[in-house]
Amino acid sequence: MSSTTGSIRPLPAGTGSGRKAAARGRLPTSVSNPGSKAKHTSPGPSSASTTSLALSGFAKAAPNANSKAKPGKPKAKAGVRALHPVDTNVAAHDRTDPFAALTTLRQLLSALPARPGSAQYKLAPEEHRLAVHLLGIVEPFVQDTAPCTCGCTCKARRTLVRLPTEILDAVAFWVDGPRDLRALAGTCRRMWEVVVPRHAEYRVVRAKASAVRVWHHLVVHRALARNVRRLEVLNERAPAGREVVPAGIRLTETDLESTEDELGMHVKQERWLIRALERMTALTSVKWECGHSLVAFESVWPVLAKCGSIEEVEVHDNLVFQPTAHEDASESEPEEGASAKPGQLVLRDLKKAGFHGAKSTFGASKEPDLAQISAMLNGCPNIETLAISYVPRRAPGFFNPVADDLLLCGRWTRLRSLTLTSLWCTPDAGLDAAAAFLLAHVDLEVLHLDVAFGAGGQAGGGALATFKFPTGCLPRLRELKAGRDLASALLACPTDADADARPLETLKGVRLSGSPRDRLFLENLKLHGASVRRLELAGWNDMEDVKRLAECVPRLTWLDLGKKEGAANGAAAGPASKVAQPANVSSHFTEWANVLANFSELTTFHGVRFFYEVATSDGAVLSLSDRSRVRKNDEVAAVLAWKCPKLRRVDHWEDGAGKVLVLVRDAEKVRYEVRRIKV
Repeated sequence: MSSTTGSIRPLPAGTGSGRKAAARGRLPTSVSNPGSKAKHTSPGPSSASTTSLALSGFAKAAPNANSKAKPGKPKAKAGVRALHPVDTNVAAHDRTDPFAALTTLRQLLSALPARPGSAQYKLAPEEHRLAVHLLGIVEPFVQDTAPCTCGCTCKARRTLVRLPTEILDAVAFWVDGPRDLRALAGTCRRMWEVVVPRHAEYRVVRAKASAVRVWHHLVVHRALARNVRRLEVLNERAPAGREVVPAGIRLTETDLESTEDELGMHVKQERWLIRALERMTALTSVKWECGHSLVAFESVWPVLAKCGSIEEVEVHDNLVFQPTAHEDASESEPEEGASAKPGQLVLRDLKKAGFHGAKSTFGASKEPDLAQISAMLNGCPNIETLAISYVPRRAPGFFNPVADDLLLCGRWTRLRSLTLTSLWCTPDAGLDAAAAFLLAHVDLEVLHLDVAFGAGGQAGGGALATFKFPTGCLPRLRELKAGRDLASALLACPTDADADARPLETLKGVRLSGSPRDRLFLENLKLHGASVRRLELAGWNDMEDVKRLAECVPRLTWLDLGKKEGAANGAAAGPASKVAQPANVSSHFTEWANVLANFSELTTFHGVRFFYEVATSDGAVLSLSDRSRVRKNDEVAAVLAWKCPKLRRVDHWEDGAGKVLVLVRDAEKVRYEVRRIKV
């Protein structure tokens, strides 16, 4: 300690600060009185530490008055201590030493008030990274025992709830499912306050194009618009109960929806709708039913391409089938400053697309076209499911859309399901275009073709009867819905030599009329009969047709015969009424049971009714006729269960009531129960 004490320069006599310090006992006598001789006895440890700290602090606070300041360097202010710099290198701080991290963090934060000007209380970028790193070291060793403020009974607040609201909002942003959102909101009160008003109410927005208040709200609140995942634009004549909008704007009135100019009203609605769509950056699904409105989907499609996250688009509008204006070759080049065509936009995430006509005549054209739809689909290279259907018009002069160009030019390498309804192809190039399309899409698994090959949309069965599809078409086909002649031509098409037979499981839409072409269809069906499990006919003619089906598809589990040809009120199909008459019930249930016995795996049979209507109310007294019907139904159930051991589901006596009869086999007898199904 002698060296430490001797190295301190004594203050001159008469210095005011020296006299005050000596009077208070903060400095030793040798320092306060320079004339006295210093004793060479070494003091105790405590006195030495106190003296060293006091002297070091005093020497920094009050330098020697006799020392001359060097020119060019300003004098330090009294009372300001020199701060040691903090090493901002993250790797220089040990993650296993929380005490050193806490000390460094305190040292870093204590230097903020001393910074001059605008740098006060601000961290540099490297200092911010260091502070976050040090907090990560210290936080696992800190336990908060304060009571929870989120409403739960836990003693310590959980890490998730302690996060800022912005972080919780960002976490809920990545939860899309309604069930998952409800589970997240049910964890605590604070999560409910974040999830429900900002996410659960905005995941699905269903409103009309004229609801400008909804689009204005989403335009103003950009952070809420990005939480929308599914958007449904309803028909203008849809009931008000179908709308689903956030609670904060449901009853809001705004002058944006009123206008004196009726023509300018649609322009304003389109403008606000497009501006709202531009802010829905996380939109994944769009359903468009904007009928009875001049807002065209063609103007909305470029905005959807900018979202970059659209996976599903479903359109129900006659305006998408409007023919486009034909331009000359000299005018085909776009003008300078013109917007890009819809076909030039790319939606790489789009997986499912559907374009359907509406039943109303609003926007319907006598000569509809698929040019707009083809231009939109050209920018969807990764589409997997495509459905195009048109509602045919019975009035004279109306035609169905021609699908030649779509089949000839449309190519999607990932296409798995294709549905074309109420379209027609020309007799010259239609079949060739369809064959080239099916040959190019080898991954098709579901194919629904309601396409007429003939002039003016006629049946064109003669051309199909002689046409042969190229080898290798549809090697992975699992479900086919088409007419008899088209289905027969597709089934007759062989696969590659080294490939297995088609895994066809479901066949729909075939109508057996008793003509010689039925025999050709059954022969081709027999080639894939080992794999077919479900058969839904559009109509049948005679019981012999069903017997021949049993020879072609013996392992069938589901059989629906459809309507009987030439019988408006027959056993197969009667008029749509709540109460079916006994004439609609087949009396030849024994013969039908023998025919169905050939299907050893049959579990479901529709198209023929075997059971009579009886009173089903409990405690009701049955009349003599009802008792006779009950005995007859019991007999029918027993015979069907005996002939068809696996048969379980048959038609109800009410047509179109959403009910079926289920055969229940008990140990003693067979009984039937009425079950409801989704129509």
